[in-house]
Amino acid sequence: MLVARDGARLERFAAELTRQYGVEVETLPADLADVDGCATVEHRVAEQHVDLLVNNAGIGGQGAFWEQPAERIDQMLQLNVRAVMRLTHAALGPMVERGQGDIINVSSVAGFVPSGRTATYGASKAWVTSFSEALGSELTDTGVHVSALCPGFTHTEFHDRAHIDMDRLPGWLWLQSDAVVSAGLRDHRAGRTVSVPGLQYKVVVAAVKLVPRSLLRMATRQTRRRIG
Repeated sequence: MLVARDGARLERFAAELTRQYGVEVETLPADLADVDGCATVEHRVAEQHVDLLVNNAGIGGQGAFWEQPAERIDQMLQLNVRAVMRLTHAALGPMVERGQGDIINVSSVAGFVPSGRTATYGASKAWVTSFSEALGSELTDTGVHVSALCPGFTHTEFHDRAHIDMDRLPGWLWLQSDAVVSAGLRDHRAGRTVSVPGLQYKVVVAAVKLVPRSLLRMATRQTRRRIG
């Protein structure tokens, strides 16, 4: 079952999946940042026998926190945090009752690094990672596994939709979406709670845990100036 706002695009993608893989695909157009839209998906998730839930929807933005419209910030939190919480809650009860199930919450390396001009986005992803880790502990011995997939910069439509110019970002920092998906599924199946694809980002996350927070903030400010 695929969920997104653009119904026509969903149908095209569903037809492509059916043609390539011979699978039945259900589409459900809904805006997960909208309370009613999210509720529609919640009900469907709770009613269906969902073996794997992937919370991938999310939006970003760039700019000083106080200069951004409050409505935009609220929309980001509704989608990046509230929708993840509500859909996970809807899926978990039936999964625990059956004694099996999997949930992958797509987070970000940004959740580990306090970066200026993306304050709300980074905080929302820090919540997703922490939430997933806490659930992983709660779900021990239930047969249900929750993990957080934390990629770095990945070639998708994400930055274009957020109107973020990434032309100055060095090529070695980019990840390919297929590789990110493969790494996330591999780590999830191996029982890991947090998956960080790409050696470069594994090094970043490991370093973040060792560097004093004041130096980390200084480093992120300098990096932000270089890439815009």
